[in-house]
Amino acid sequence: MRAPTIRDVADRAGVSKSLVSLVLRGSDQVRPEKREAVLRAVRELGYRPNAAARSLSEQRTRTVGVLLNDLRNPWFVDMLDGLNSLLHDNGLHMLLADARLNRRTGQDPTGPFLDLGVDGLIVVGTLPDPAALGTVAERLPVVVAGAREPRLPGVDVVANDDERGARLVTEHLIGLGHRRIAHIAGYGAVGELRRRSFEATMREHGLAAEAVVEPSDMTEEGGYRTTVRLLSRADRPTAVFAVNDIAAIGALSAADESGLRVPRDLSVVGYDNTSIARLRHVWLTSVDNASHEVGRRAARCLLERFEGGGGAGEVRLAAPTLEIRGSTAPPLTG
Repeated sequence: MRAPTIRDVADRAGVSKSLVSLVLRGSDQVRPEKREAVLRAVRELGYRPNAAARSLSEQRTRTVGVLLNDLRNPWFVDMLDGLNSLLHDNGLHMLLADARLNRRTGQDPTGPFLDLGVDGLIVVGTLPDPAALGTVAERLPVVVAGAREPRLPGVDVVANDDERGARLVTEHLIGLGHRRIAHIAGYGAVGELRRRSFEATMREHGLAAEAVVEPSDMTEEGGYRTTVRLLSRADRPTAVFAVNDIAAIGALSAADESGLRVPRDLSVVGYDNTSIARLRHVWLTSVDNASHEVGRRAARCLLERFEGGGGAGEVRLAAPTLEIRGSTAPPLTG
């Protein structure tokens, strides 16, 4: 059977093809009874608009490319939910790509989006080569979400206030009585901001000499290996602040293998407040970085760009909160 056409819908509803087009575009210039007749005909016939033909006529595809730094990171789930909800409300669809896979094959991660003619691009997370987005930003609207780089002309950056979030963690641990606090650091501008804030807060409390920073790759394995090194120190820390929840899970594994109980022997804090942190058997204290709100704000920035606004590009920060759960407690000893 052939697929129903817009002419079939018009004949069933007793209207013209142009009026059907107005209804399908959501125009408010159609009388309610005519609109209902068209929508009823669409339902009865199972009509689906030809997206390719509509793209040609409108000179837009109503699609938004979303480039993720690493699809395995659970932090992206809430962010994507906030992003997609607003895009969907505005008749736009997401096309996802994992930059990690493109790096493994040596492909330009933005190439497929340009080939498909997306209307705009949202980059989520810190890319290894963020400056490469400059060329893309010259061709279509680009918004960076959940990262603080790159800073390019006409590109909005929507992220969490990483400095404030790291300060919340550090002051929480100091308030519990911890003095020997270690930070499992990350990379990129986000990792740098969290590290600097941790060190500054420790310094303000006269604990600069007690602050330990160990670099990691922000993975579970990296968090595990880093924590093993930390726990082998003669002056091992009584608390660990991980750059993200995934690294914190690695820290929990290392503590368990070392015979340490969390939080009695070691307090552990993550960052991102992902679904992993909220699992009952993990119950990880973590910074909620307002990921859903970041997603919605990123979508709003892109919509503003579509409407001709936006200007030179801004940095918009969402305020974090600290979710205190069962992985932190006062130290047994100072």
